[in-house]
Amino acid sequence: MSAVNFNAWLHPSFTRSRSPTFLFHGLTNSPIPSFIVTKRPRDKLCSSSPFTVSAVLTKEETVETEEKPAFNFKSYMVQKADAVNQALDDAVPLREPLRIHEAMRYSLLAGGKRVRPVLCVAACELVGGAAATAMPAACAVEMIHTMSLIHDDLPCMDNDDLRRGKPTNHKVFGEDVAVLAGDALLAFAFEHIAGATVGASPPRIVRALGELARAIGAEGLVAGQVVDIKSEGLDDVGLERLEFIHLHKTAALLEGAVVLGAILGGGTDEEIEKLRKFARYIGLLFQVVDDILDVTKSSQELGKTAGKDLAADKVTYPKLLGIEKSKEFSAKLNKDAQDQLSGFDPVKAAPLVALANYIAYRQN
Repeated sequence: MSAVNFNAWLHPSFTRSRSPTFLFHGLTNSPIPSFIVTKRPRDKLCSSSPFTVSAVLTKEETVETEEKPAFNFKSYMVQKADAVNQALDDAVPLREPLRIHEAMRYSLLAGGKRVRPVLCVAACELVGGAAATAMPAACAVEMIHTMSLIHDDLPCMDNDDLRRGKPTNHKVFGEDVAVLAGDALLAFAFEHIAGATVGASPPRIVRALGELARAIGAEGLVAGQVVDIKSEGLDDVGLERLEFIHLHKTAALLEGAVVLGAILGGGTDEEIEKLRKFARYIGLLFQVVDDILDVTKSSQELGKTAGKDLAADKVTYPKLLGIEKSKEFSAKLNKDAQDQLSGFDPVKAAPLVALANYIAYRQN
């Protein structure tokens, strides 16, 4: 796999119309995978073309357009998040042993944006599936995400005291129970998909389970975590390694959420792969924005400790690119993500478009 040439993108001589496209490869075992920078060809139809709308229409002719209701993203997120929260509450009830279930529920039901489960449901509906079919997988993804946060906050990892505006799990239940709560959520995530999914064929359920396992294992989330830990304090961490960390640590689970929804919803292989690329773009976008917010927002605004990456001497996009270039990069990733949705029904794709914009412009 060829090395990344970020200089081409960063060089100020590139004009807006010639900005390059970032192309992603699949997750591999390579310690530092990369993506290729190419130039987007100029549009074939340019402004000098004599064929314009005004030239084609006469005074007598009119263009009839049908008013389409605007997509209400806030209403959509509230509705879907409420459904996810109810499903999570039902999936992990308070039962014996009480202590472990209290710890699981403490972090699982602590709020959060529910971006990953909503992405899962939206992808399922985009390819023609029902929300109910994707809901167990959506909950499973959120369980695994919660596990990663519980473990990430431990003293042996990021050593954080605040998560979603509340004391972290180990601060309330102790390190031993926090580790076990994360383990229990991870195990139950797979059990929940296998036992609670309705409306999808057994082969698709098995495929979804395999996809999720790959997304979070030694070639996915765990790979990103370990390279992140071992990169702290190093002076030679460049953009390639930083991208590897975030494509695995952050983007892999987002990708898993979208792909699980597409698989269970009955998507074709072509549709699944287009949505996979969409998810990788927004996964990396999520982390670029996270890095920007970490140095521009307060702990109160974020609901978690601000500036902790800087304090831990971690390499971030703002540290390597600067704030403005990081913002330009995030805008590029957002555009490239939405380009992957071309060819889908625009009405059904509206939630994913809105979610990409939400990730790009969020403030916490």
